[in-house]
Amino acid sequence: MKDRSVRRVIFDYLEENYGKIRIFEESPIKNSRCDFYTVTDRLTGYEIKSDADSYERLSGQIKDYDAFFDENYIVIGRTHRAHVAEKVPPYWGIICITDEEEGFIVETVRPAKKNPKMKRKNQLLKLWNREITSIARRRGCHIYYGKSKSFRAGELIKKIDDDTLKEDICAELFERDYSLSED
Repeated sequence: MKDRSVRRVIFDYLEENYGKIRIFEESPIKNSRCDFYTVTDRLTGYEIKSDADSYERLSGQIKDYDAFFDENYIVIGRTHRAHVAEKVPPYWGIICITDEEEGFIVETVRPAKKNPKMKRKNQLLKLWNREITSIARRRGCHIYYGKSKSFRAGELIKKIDDDTLKEDICAELFERDYSLSED
């Protein structure tokens, strides 16, 4: 299976299983380009390794995804099934997509677990300035106009508990309006 086929099938599968979901494709995450990530009640990264792909860049991608997402999945074709578990950390989920006579089969080989390396600040830095301001207003925090995004994110982390901050980040990304330009 090729990457394009995998994407179509996995997107349909996720939309059927999650209902309210937002998918962001080809997003830069640290030194990698994330194939796609989803926003539900958490941020989930997905790395696709189609049958034609190698594991050459995977160790760097794992490091970058781990710094950002609440959980991660590797989405593979049949050829990677036998060895993929050796290539990703045990908290990464594995989804295998195969093309059978009756159609595409999507199987969760291993569900993802909570990513122990995720840094909430990295998620905040992915937000636009207006989205950080929105969270600060919603939670009654000082807005710190004129300060860097990194400083503002650090202040939110100090003042808002992690579960609430995760909810706010997901809400902002879910409702992001691309008709408004990034500030």
